Amino acid sequence: QVQLVESGGGLVQAGNSLRLSCAASGRTFSNYAMGWFRQAPGKEREFVAAISRSGGKTSYTDTVKGRFTISRDNAKNTVYLQMNSLKPEDTAVYYCAAKPSAYYDGIYYNAPSYGSWGQGTQVTVSS
Repeated sequence: QVQLVESGGGLVQAGNSLRLSCAASGRTFSNYAMGWFRQAPGKEREFVAAISRSGGKTSYTDTVKGRFTISRDNAKNTVYLQMNSLKPEDTAVYYCAAKPSAYYDGIYYNAPSYGSWGQGTQVTVSS
């Protein structure tokens, strides 16, 4: 399993930006498709964004399209989530997740597909 550590969360006002980072260790990072999920209080964990092993394919949930950008740097073993135009409804604990992928451009949307998870980082957006 790959080990994942998120950072970059915090408290921001609506309309502002944050960049989350997720550093991976323990396995060959470029063999893993990556995803970001979030969980708000009283709600189930939900898919936010995903990126393929190569970084050439990405996908987003509709509520963040045009505001969030997922990217990865395989040389630094890190995946990022740039979050712009934040809204109070983006408030949640954000988790990164990793899945070994046999497919170079594989994208995975379901949380149970991922075998490795970080500890989460809190993002709070005030109105």
